[in-house]
Amino acid sequence: MKAIVTGASSGIGREMAIYLGKLGYDLVLVSRDINRLKETASKIDTNVEIYTADLSNKENCFKLYDKYKDEEIDLLVNGAGFGLFGNTWETDINKEMEMINLNVLSLHILTKLFLQDMMKRDKGHILNIGSAAGFLAGPGLNTYYATKNYVVKWTMAIYEELRSIKSNVKVSCLCPGPVDTNFNKVAGGSFTTKPLTSEYVAKIGIDRCLAGKLVTVPGLSIKLGLLLNRLVPSWVSL
Repeated sequence: MKAIVTGASSGIGREMAIYLGKLGYDLVLVSRDINRLKETASKIDTNVEIYTADLSNKENCFKLYDKYKDEEIDLLVNGAGFGLFGNTWETDINKEMEMINLNVLSLHILTKLFLQDMMKRDKGHILNIGSAAGFLAGPGLNTYYATKNYVVKWTMAIYEELRSIKSNVKVSCLCPGPVDTNFNKVAGGSFTTKPLTSEYVAKIGIDRCLAGKLVTVPGLSIKLGLLLNRLVPSWVSL
């Protein structure tokens, strides 16, 4: 079994890679940070390949696919992404474009290309790391929330397309709330909700993906919060 994990240098992606190694998967770890990738690889006992790339550049997404398209990839984890706190008129537009390219464009390209190969074999799993933010609007973090809305809804639509033809290929979306990672440091802000551990979120995300589940929202408080959000007026939600 072989899996590709993007964003494997830290956070949820890193913990997913380590957990997949425990499950017996050989791994391709993808990130811009080669030193952190090596650190992740050192904690995995199965065969590990390190692939350094900036996936916010779409050409690098195609290069990653081209390198592994002839191998049987059993699982693709799209974990690369970041956020950016601030009001729309204050945030750096170039940073926002980088975020959209990484959170949306790279995920779209890799999902589509590897999905086509999995369809030919009629097997395989794709796990897109979305967010509870994907069901909401996020003043002060609005572009990030918008990118995760894309990830969640697009993954859900693909799931139904596959289900309607009874395909054995499965796609899943992991939608955590705040997680104890370096997200806040990169995004330049903080959440007030107590975060879950990245180890817990990674394990439940992988387990439910391999079980063919569509959406996973870890944590009871986040589940209840999303349910409540559906019952209140938009101005309250915002």
